[in-house]
Amino acid sequence: MAIITFSRQAAALGDELSQLVAKKMNYTFVGREDLEKKIVALGFPKEKLHKYDEKSPGFFASLAKDRDEYLDYLQTVVLEVADENNCVIVGRGSSVILNSVQNHFCFRVLASKNDRIQRLNELLQLDEKRAEKKLAVADKQKSGFYKSFFNCQVDDPTLYHAVINTSAVDLDAAAEMIVTLVKASITQKKEELGRLRLDEMLVCQRIVNMLILEYCLNINFLHATARDGKVILHGVADSTAIVERALTITQAELPEYKVESAINVVQDFKAYPQ
Repeated sequence: MAIITFSRQAAALGDELSQLVAKKMNYTFVGREDLEKKIVALGFPKEKLHKYDEKSPGFFASLAKDRDEYLDYLQTVVLEVADENNCVIVGRGSSVILNSVQNHFCFRVLASKNDRIQRLNELLQLDEKRAEKKLAVADKQKSGFYKSFFNCQVDDPTLYHAVINTSAVDLDAAAEMIVTLVKASITQKKEELGRLRLDEMLVCQRIVNMLILEYCLNINFLHATARDGKVILHGVADSTAIVERALTITQAELPEYKVESAINVVQDFKAYPQ
């Protein structure tokens, strides 16, 4: 069993390649619309998706509480989909979210500028100048999305198991390469370790969602990490009382874990604008 994710340039045939891999592996394909529906179903307002969904948030959007809520919902959806295993997930930072999962394989899909322009021209009937501008905007937005939400560069090749250039490699050949790599690399040990890691990450994400969405604790940039029977809370709060409440709730919810805080307390820290 494996989890496969794709990051792709616009008009680089990333969606087509990922669907082909899913078909060849007989895996569940999870694309943009699937992820959006799941995020909205969890409770994030559909009308606010356009501010954050694979986009670089504007100044005020990046400071709004919605920004962290979007990330919480996104990570929850990606983790829950991955938890079912045997799936192919496209975009939305899934490659970064699942980076530490041992049975996860991630790929970057790109193509030459000329081929991307030609594909946009065929798909949207755009002239070369407009197509080039649209691609530049798309690349900038995606780069900003990864930088804002995950503090990494989307085109960093070290994030991926392989980078596929669809201008140089036929789609079917590329899909066969990926299928061969995954099947040759997956082991029972990696599956077991991946399952354990996903369990830890889901525990962390669910406690973060509970603290923020159910208890409405004012802890910004809140996230949790779990390793070796220990859960550590991270973030920024404006009082020790809030931190103590977060620790009390978390310990009650996760009695099998030792719970610690790495939350910074800044007395004059201002909450996000709503």
